[in-house]
Amino acid sequence: MKHKILVVDDDPAHARMLKTLISDWGYEVHPADDGDTGVEKVKSLSFDMVLMDMKMKRMSGMDALSRICEYNPSLPVIMMTAYSSVDTAVEALKIGAYDYLTKPLDFEKLKLTIERVLERVFLQSENKNLKERLKSTSFHHNILGKSTAMAALLDTLHMVAPTDANVLVTGESGTGKELVSAALHDNSPRKDGPFVRINCAAITQTLLESELFGHARGAFTGADRKRKGKFLQADKGSILLDEIGEMSLAMQAKLLRVLQEKEITPVGSDETIQVDVRVIASTNRDLKSMAEKGEFRQDLFFRLNVVSLDIPPLRNRPEDIPELALHFLEHFSRKNRRDIKGFAPDAMDAMIRYAWPGNVRELMNAVERAVVLARTDYITRSDLSFTAGDGLQDPQISSTACNLENVPLSSIEKEAILSTLSAAGGNKSETARRLGITRKTLLKKLKQYGKET
Repeated sequence: MKHKILVVDDDPAHARMLKTLISDWGYEVHPADDGDTGVEKVKSLSFDMVLMDMKMKRMSGMDALSRICEYNPSLPVIMMTAYSSVDTAVEALKIGAYDYLTKPLDFEKLKLTIERVLERVFLQSENKNLKERLKSTSFHHNILGKSTAMAALLDTLHMVAPTDANVLVTGESGTGKELVSAALHDNSPRKDGPFVRINCAAITQTLLESELFGHARGAFTGADRKRKGKFLQADKGSILLDEIGEMSLAMQAKLLRVLQEKEITPVGSDETIQVDVRVIASTNRDLKSMAEKGEFRQDLFFRLNVVSLDIPPLRNRPEDIPELALHFLEHFSRKNRRDIKGFAPDAMDAMIRYAWPGNVRELMNAVERAVVLARTDYITRSDLSFTAGDGLQDPQISSTACNLENVPLSSIEKEAILSTLSAAGGNKSETARRLGITRKTLLKKLKQYGKET
């Protein structure tokens, strides 16, 4: 989009010249024939900057500047003044003008000034967005992870959350699909509305329609009163359709109609009710493949899959395990009134190299069990629920292995470095100290392993 510049000048010829010139530089120019008109335009339209003459007939540039700064102090205003009015221009800077230019205008200087102002506007906008992201802790309060994959997921989540687009959240069991779905709602304009969850796999297909859309009294045996469905409960909010891949084809057809028409029909009723609901669906199944096989409606898949958020499994982001494990350790130590100080190096090493088929949920359960059963202030490998060696991602070497015959020396060195780095919590200086090598040597080795970050 073009930057919008308001030119306030009561000299028609000068104003036309400026509009032609600035438009040729690629900007969208809006003219105002006097100070009062300029103030009104600022109040009714959005501009990136204002270029304004100092002397005008109905309202002076100084008065207009004061009113613009009062209304929108962040809007940059450049004043145009004759040489004889430089003192007045300095006064304008005190009121809030960004800069001033003397007449006759130096067009090259004008162009550079505009570029500088708009660069400042861009940087202010970027800084504001960054601060808003940092303030928005709900994304990071429950969704932990600093890996590249999780950073990309959170970045997409930040962009999608403020919209009303349907979102399909995919990922293996235990990866945190419900947390991501809740973050979408909590950071959307609907956050003050209801967030309703329903597990499509936990309800029989015959009852699912009633659960989703409600039913009229007497609609079926046992329906002794009218009932609101989940969609109506979620009106003005969001609904999470968990395990959407388990929904029958017949039910999918009815759901598709609701997404298209934005209205529901309770079971046993002819009444149609308008609903305003954002739909978030989640599944651990491959809906695209199911749609290609005729096991899931293609048209519904396209409706749900406006934006897709795929949560990576824990085995693909082992660098997130220490942060997650420590978070769970703190939580469960407090919950169970245990004073557990941390993980022994062998325990952290085992967790990092374990494949975690149950993902974050399995890690959480393993840490809770270890907190409850730990015999010392630190959790050791023997306190963990999985058997030594089970599911290790690099089975060539086990930290408890005593037989190192025929294992390449480079592999032993790599294992020692990465295990020590993990035990040191990622602190490279401490890792180098423990290994008895220089930090420079350590960084060189980590670069070889692709772990330099």
